[in-house]
Amino acid sequence: MSKKPATQKWSAKNIAAAFLMALLGLSLLGFGVEGFGSRTTNVGSVGDRDITADEYARAMQNELRALQGQLGQNITMEQARMFGLDQQVLERLVTSAVLENEAARLGISAGDDTVRDEILQISAFQGLDGGFDREAYRFALQNAGMTERAFEDSIRDDVARSILQLSVIGGATAPEALVTPLVEFQAQTRDLSVTTLTSDDLPEPVGLPEDAELQAFYEEEIARYTRPEGKRIQYAWITPEMMLDTIEVDEQILRDAYEARAAEFRQPERRLVERLVYPDVATAQDAFDRWDAGEASFEDLVAERGLDLDDTDMGDVTEDRLGAAGEVVFAMSDPGVTGPVQTSLGPALFRMNAVLSAQEISFEDARDQLRDEQLADMARRALVDDIDLFDDLLAGGATVRELADETDMQFGEIDWRPDTRDGIAAYESFRDAARALEQGDFAELNEFEDGGLFALEYIESLPEAPRPLDDIRDEVIADWQDAQVRAALSDLAEQLQGGGDATGIRATAVRFEGITRNDTLPDLPGDVLSTAFDMDMGESRVVEDGARVHLVELHDIASPDPMREDVASLREQLDQQIAQGIAEDLFSYFAAILRDQTPIRLDQQVIGAVQENF
Repeated sequence: MSKKPATQKWSAKNIAAAFLMALLGLSLLGFGVEGFGSRTTNVGSVGDRDITADEYARAMQNELRALQGQLGQNITMEQARMFGLDQQVLERLVTSAVLENEAARLGISAGDDTVRDEILQISAFQGLDGGFDREAYRFALQNAGMTERAFEDSIRDDVARSILQLSVIGGATAPEALVTPLVEFQAQTRDLSVTTLTSDDLPEPVGLPEDAELQAFYEEEIARYTRPEGKRIQYAWITPEMMLDTIEVDEQILRDAYEARAAEFRQPERRLVERLVYPDVATAQDAFDRWDAGEASFEDLVAERGLDLDDTDMGDVTEDRLGAAGEVVFAMSDPGVTGPVQTSLGPALFRMNAVLSAQEISFEDARDQLRDEQLADMARRALVDDIDLFDDLLAGGATVRELADETDMQFGEIDWRPDTRDGIAAYESFRDAARALEQGDFAELNEFEDGGLFALEYIESLPEAPRPLDDIRDEVIADWQDAQVRAALSDLAEQLQGGGDATGIRATAVRFEGITRNDTLPDLPGDVLSTAFDMDMGESRVVEDGARVHLVELHDIASPDPMREDVASLREQLDQQIAQGIAEDLFSYFAAILRDQTPIRLDQQVIGAVQENF
């Protein structure tokens, strides 16, 4: 069984550090947030604890920056509201205030020494020598719009809050009665054998069905051959490819594009090279001498360095890229090893595996490729220029037929169903738009993946419709044959289960030992393994798999050995995960009860005013 990565241990020290640093981040990541105002303004209060507008503004800005980093684009406040970001930030601040209020009520506080130690550990306040930098501290707080007193008070609140949290979850442990059954379930092993029967094991091949048999099978499986509900859709469309014949490309543009991509069309001679670096020349020379004498292969030398060949592979390289080693390596005309050569990483041996001759594609040979690329780019830009025209026509009430009549777009009609993939339905964007199209929708412009444009118009709904047997006769015959093979193989497998005659059967049983639930059986469906773990020792079952049938026999069930490293690692991981889950639940319940018992007042007018500043 493969070892699973261990999760971080949920200790009191880790909880405190993570919780504290998260809250410190809330205060410090917002450098540059201007104060909400000179007068004292609160977005709300929780018990005796106020939530200031500046706190809310900093927290909102931090979350907006994080979301913008994830999405790679600017986010407006309106978009943030759609994501629910404003409520998430407010909920977090209220929860923190609830905990701080309770900590104050209980008299929990942090001393000056603790506050000082926490501040000294914050990297934003450290100088080049790693020590505390008073000027960096003052500058950072000034940019954040905070006084030293206010910041130090926030640190004191953070520490008190973490102490309160630890007092709630410090005793959370995973019950043995829960961990042991889970370890047993996950790490239990089974020995089984699988006999896979195919059509080759049948005494005679399955023939062709009579017409009556085929008709009966078709009617019995009619749901399989019925197309789903759909829509009749009219459309207008245009793609860059449709416009190619209407655009001319200047010859000079093609030559300029060729020169701009000279590195692509003119490739110098290259070598396939591997590099093995050593700490000193003597060690590298000794390794080369052993290779040269046939005492060690290059693979042996790589393994001695604790590496594999992927670590040494440089791919196909030019002489310039190899630097000082380039002349030596490119002097080799046949594969082999050379060195040692001094490189920027240290003395190294190089294995040259192949010579790749210089290649140059002339302008004449590249012209058609360049022309097609330039035409496609020009066509896409021309379509962008026409978007306003298309939009104006649709906004004026034009149908898709009229849109096609008055522009270069082409008109079409399609009986679309979810399984349609032909013609315009080959585009995923069309299928998405067709799926969403409803009766009464106005036609609007959509974009294809290749930059083309299209508009759709709903005509009528299409009911479910069986595909005619004559149209799919070959498919139905193949399905009938598969069903016949499967039924015959299932009968054969049941005979084998009962100790029947195995004469003429080519398949042999394949035995698997020490298999866990997380393993995979090569060339076998997952149902075989899940079936084996649903069986009792000595039991056998038949698993169907398309035109194959598997006879599964269970020989042994073994509980996991607690002394094995992988089992011990699994137990530790489960223990940590369960304890962490319990701790999180405990704290959630505790915080929820405190919220119910603590007076909370929020000023929506001030909250709205803060949001308007973004």
